[in-house]
Amino acid sequence: MITMWLKGIASFLNKIANPLSRSISNVGAGILVLMMFLTAMDVLLRYFLNRPISGALELTQYMMLIVVVSGLALCTVEKSHVRVEVLIERLPRKIKTILYCITSLLSLGLFSLITRQAVVYAGFLLDGKLTSPVLFIPTFPFAIILALGTTVFCLAIFAEFVYFLSKAVNE
Repeated sequence: MITMWLKGIASFLNKIANPLSRSISNVGAGILVLMMFLTAMDVLLRYFLNRPISGALELTQYMMLIVVVSGLALCTVEKSHVRVEVLIERLPRKIKTILYCITSLLSLGLFSLITRQAVVYAGFLLDGKLTSPVLFIPTFPFAIILALGTTVFCLAIFAEFVYFLSKAVNE
C-alpha cells in the first residue's frame, strides 16, 4: 500500500519536473547558441579588425551560469549524471537502492542549501545595487536564475528520492 502511494507521488513529481526541466534546458541550449555566436564574433573582430566586442567576456560569464544551471535538472530526470559504480554494482540490489536513496537525500539537502543561499545572495546584490564592471548589468537577476535552476533541480532530485524510496520499501 505504501509502495503504491510512494510511486504515485514519484510519478506526480516527475510529471512536474520533466516538462519544467526540458523547458529550462531548451532555454539553456538557446543561450549556448548565443554564447557561441558572441564568442566567435568577438574572436573574429579581435583578430581581423582589432576591434573586440566590449563586455563579451562579461556576457559570456553570465550566459555560462544560465547554461550550466539549466542542464542540471534534465540530467537528473534523464538519469544521465555520471555515476561511479565500481563498488556499488557488486552490492545486492536492496543495499544499492538504499545507497541511491541516501545519496539522493544528501544531494537534495546540499542543493536546497545552495538554493537558499542563492536567494539570500540575490537579496544582498539587490540591496547593494551591484552591477557588472564593464556593461553595468545588474547582477541580482543571475542569482535569481541560479536559485530557480537549483529549485527545479531539487524537485527532480526529490522525485528521484521518492522513486528510490518506493523501490527500497518494495524490496
